[in-house]
Amino acid sequence: MKKMRKSYLPSLNKVPMSAIFYALSDPVRLEIVRCLLSKNEVSCGEFKTSVAKSTMSHHFKVLREAGIIQKREEGTKQFNSLRKKEIEARFPGLLKMLTDSDGPL
Repeated sequence: MKKMRKSYLPSLNKVPMSAIFYALSDPVRLEIVRCLLSKNEVSCGEFKTSVAKSTMSHHFKVLREAGIIQKREEGTKQFNSLRKKEIEARFPGLLKMLTDSDGPL
């Protein structure tokens, strides 16, 4: 039986602000966050972008390491969701700002 690897999930209070802003500075990652704002949970394969699968994996990793998203594995699928409560507690209004903005920030 294949053992599943646990993904790294930092405490959002211990993540430097610079890491969070870096994670949100890329247009693809920003689009991932905006998509997750409108849905509770999305599998990796559901994101329709023009970037390679390996590039998307990198973007998900950056967002996870910044504490913005979390991953849940179910069989061979991986589902991503925003850590909304934790983000709102540390950065009140940030998610609303991302939702209200149509273009790049």
